[in-house]
Parts: sequence; structure tokens; C-alpha cells
Amino acid sequence: PPLSARPQPKMAGAGRAWRVGALLLPPAWRLRAPGRAFGAAAGQGGGGGGGRLVLGAAFALGGGAGLCLAARQRLREHSAAELPAGSLQLTLYQYKTCPFCSKVRAFLDYHGLPYEIVEVNPIMRKEIKFSSYRKVPILLANAGSPLQLNDSSVIISAIKTYLISRRNSLEEIVSFYPPIKTVTEKGKEVLEYENKYWLMLDEKETKRVYPVKEVRVEEMKWRKWADDWLVHLISPNVYRTPKEALASFDYIVREGKFGTLEGLFAKYVGAVAMFFVSKRLKKRHQLRDDVREDLYEAVNEWVKAVGKHRLFMGGNQPNLADLAVYGVLRVMEGLEAFDDMMVHTKIQPWYQRMEEVVQKTGV
Repeated sequence: PPLSARPQPKMAGAGRAWRVGALLLPPAWRLRAPGRAFGAAAGQGGGGGGGRLVLGAAFALGGGAGLCLAARQRLREHSAAELPAGSLQLTLYQYKTCPFCSKVRAFLDYHGLPYEIVEVNPIMRKEIKFSSYRKVPILLANAGSPLQLNDSSVIISAIKTYLISRRNSLEEIVSFYPPIKTVTEKGKEVLEYENKYWLMLDEKETKRVYPVKEVRVEEMKWRKWADDWLVHLISPNVYRTPKEALASFDYIVREGKFGTLEGLFAKYVGAVAMFFVSKRLKKRHQLRDDVREDLYEAVNEWVKAVGKHRLFMGGNQPNLADLAVYGVLRVMEGLEAFDDMMVHTKIQPWYQRMEEVVQKTGV
């Protein structure tokens, strides 16, 4: 894709502190996740001005259920031109209030990779007009030649593979994640990516990263779980009541790239619309009447999987599953759902460790 877009030079810093009151591909195992970027609830309807404003605000939340919030993140200036010659230069096109963008930022920050951020206007999306792929995140990577990477899990798997193994060019690595078109039960055509949870490593590299097979299987399982289940719990929880919906949209407008009138319209009309959309999402995903219970159960399921004898699922350091779950959950920071989660689940120690380690390595 052309690199004519002019991004603002920034690098994601550490998340703010929260407060509470092998290429070894299996012959038949092709991991796939349902099409989820800009879910049906957000993507349907409205081409007119008012509808586009509401949809734009919803799109800014990104997400499997279609619509979520992202954690507040301090951004500090860092020019890609300052990178050493020959290093990987990255530009992330995002909605700040998008859980899948949050996942990518958590990954890049943890690995200490400088990157520029281009905040996309969720209504006009002119910043990504160069691309036929009209969703975020989009990562432009230059490791000698420019390359566009789509889908948060593909981005993470491809860049992680590149960091571990320099046998192949980044372009070759990305080719291992081919896009495929599938049709949902409702007849909607969606774009998915093959092998998106696999790291493309040879046998020696695989044994170094994953000493036993179970480690790799566990990481892939929970990365997929974060995309296919955890993210669907966010919208019904942050839009659970009219009050919470208004607070959520107030945050979206403050943190997103909206004009003054766009922001006002999105805040009030969007809050009402998303309150009712969240009810449909609850029904679609068969959630309980009190959606907090589903959130609590999922979070405690994750904590149980990590266990009492590991700091992270990855052991002494986070693995890709840790970063994925953290990236999704932190989108609720500053909202009532986040505070409730901290009080009523066992997530706090792990979450605090994640925040500390991402902050330490991301600076």
C-alpha cells in the first residue's frame, strides 16, 4: 500500500494505573475465528448522516460483538526516523477505543517496539482510504520494503515470528496467513485468516519457544478464547444500563477522533442506541440477565487457567495469551464494569502484574 499517509509520530506508552474504590503446521488443524471486526450489530444499517455518526462511534469500539471501549493510554512522541538503520518500522492505524487495537498495542509495548500511531476518524475513515481493507487495526511494517498487515491476531503472530526467526522475510511470513472468504449461517460473506494463532517457526525454534507441546497448545487456545468469547462480553457490560452507556460514550468521544458536532451527536444518540444494541448482543451470545455474572465467570476461568503457581500463563513472563486477555480487558478501564470486575473476581493480582510488566518493557 502507498505510504503517503502522514502519521503523527507517537509511541504507545505504558497503560495508566487503575484504581478501585513452525513452520510446524498441523495437516488438518486450521484455526479459524468467526468474522468479528465490526460485528453485525455495528455494521448493519444507516448510510445517512445521523446513522453514520452513531455507527462511527460504534465502529470506534471495534470488537467481536462489535463494540467496545479501549483503555486510556498515554502516548509519547517517538519518531520512526529515530530508529536504527535496518530496524523494523511500524505504523499502527487504529481507533483508540478498540479492543483489537488495544491487543496490538499491548504486544508492541511489551516487546519494546517503537511505532507510530495514526488515529482513524471512525466516520469518514479517510486515514485508511489507501487500503481496500476498511477495518482496524492495520499495521504498516517496513523491514526493507513496505507491507500491510491486517487482523490483530495475524499482526501479532507475524511480528512475533519475525522477532524470533530471521530466516524468512516479513513478507514471506505474512504469506503463511492467507485470507479466505467464508459465508456465515446468515449468508453474510466475511474475511478470515488461516493459521492466525500459529507462530511460523522451524522445529528448533519451536522447541526453544515452546519446550513442550502443551505450552503452545495452551497459548493458542486462550488467544482464540479471547477473540471468540471474552471480547463478546465487553459491550453488554459497558452498555448495561443507560447510565453506563452514557459514561461509555462520553469516554469514546473524549478519546476518539470526532469533530465537535459529531461528538455531541455520537455521545447522546449513540449511548441510547448502544444501550438497546447491547440487549440484542446479550441475546445473540446467550448471556445471563445480569451480564456481569458472565464477565466474572470468564475472568475467573482465565485466572484458574493461569493457576496459583505461575505469575503469568507464560510463566515468569507473559505469553501471547496473557497479552491478548490483558489487551481486551483493559478497554474497560475507568468504567463501572472494570471496577466491578476488580472487586468481584480474582483478576486483580494478575492484572496488576501485567500492567507493571508492560509498562516496564514498553518505556
